[in-house]
Amino acid sequence: MEFVKGLELSRAFFAQSVEPILARHYPGLQYSAGLIGSGSEVIGYDDPISSDHHWGPRVMLFLSFADHRALAGPIDTLLAEELPYRFMGYSTHFSAPKTGDGDQGTQLLEDIDKGPVNHRVEVLTLDGFMRAYLGIAAADPLRAADWLSIPQQKLLSFSGGALFRDDLDVQAARDRLRYYPRDVWLYMLACGWSRIGQDEHLAPRAGAVGDELGAALIGGRLARSIMQLCFLFERRYAPYPKWFGSAFAELDCAAELGLILQAVQRSAKWRERQRHLCAAYEILNRLHNALSLTPAIQPAIQEFHGRGFWVSNAWRYIEALLAEIRDPEVKAIADNSLMGSIDQFSDNTDLREAVKLRAKIAHLYRD
Repeated sequence: MEFVKGLELSRAFFAQSVEPILARHYPGLQYSAGLIGSGSEVIGYDDPISSDHHWGPRVMLFLSFADHRALAGPIDTLLAEELPYRFMGYSTHFSAPKTGDGDQGTQLLEDIDKGPVNHRVEVLTLDGFMRAYLGIAAADPLRAADWLSIPQQKLLSFSGGALFRDDLDVQAARDRLRYYPRDVWLYMLACGWSRIGQDEHLAPRAGAVGDELGAALIGGRLARSIMQLCFLFERRYAPYPKWFGSAFAELDCAAELGLILQAVQRSAKWRERQRHLCAAYEILNRLHNALSLTPAIQPAIQEFHGRGFWVSNAWRYIEALLAEIRDPEVKAIADNSLMGSIDQFSDNTDLREAVKLRAKIAHLYRD
């Protein structure tokens, strides 16, 4: 069977199966429908391997609070009774969530030919979904600390995907989170340079004493920090590690930087790696100056304290970017720490996925 991308499958499933059922039984019902949030298909990176779990014909229905209270159960039951058993060659019935052995609620497509469909048409409210997925309410005013404490993957997948129908203007909430406010963005750019500044002189220092493994590890960190900074340059949210490289390849700067960063990763000796990193710093310098956020910064690379180590001297970019911040809250955060957003100071999945900790993480910026 030819693979169908999940977003395309869900759009057709809604139009041909879900929407007609709702129109027959609940004419005039105001609701929004789409596919946003978790799942590789939401950000367009699903492939046949993705279909082995949590993937299939699924839709998210958003109702008003009143309609959700009155109709969520009946709509769920109605769809279980009237949805077809298969759609575009795929079963519409999902297994019960599996637990244990790291399954974490995994659901698989299962073929059935009788009985109710255990479907994945979720009946939600926008506020309830946002609280569960992002840790914020739909009407909450967003402060800088809130922006910084939500992982980019979550912001990407909430503002990504697609709405197939939008009576309730869910798109307005998505547009609100389309990208960071200007001063939060400036702060994150400064923090991105700070990550580079913390490591750029350490890689050659480790290599100079014969620690090629240590130098390679630091070089890898630098390559990732450079890629993270590039997402910020192009004002695009970065996905989590599985799709980080795939998404980077879609950036405008990747055509030039991608091969250089691959050379950084392949370098066996620190001097060779330093040469490739310096080429990357030259490009970063050009990209920074092209944004015209600060006065132009030159030269792109400089020697580090006469040691023969060549670096970007990232502090120059940091100081220039911080000088352009006007928002008092962001200025206070920057004065306190340049740890950056949650993605910039941690790659721990348990921390980034813990929605219940989001408010506590936000307090790190306020204390």
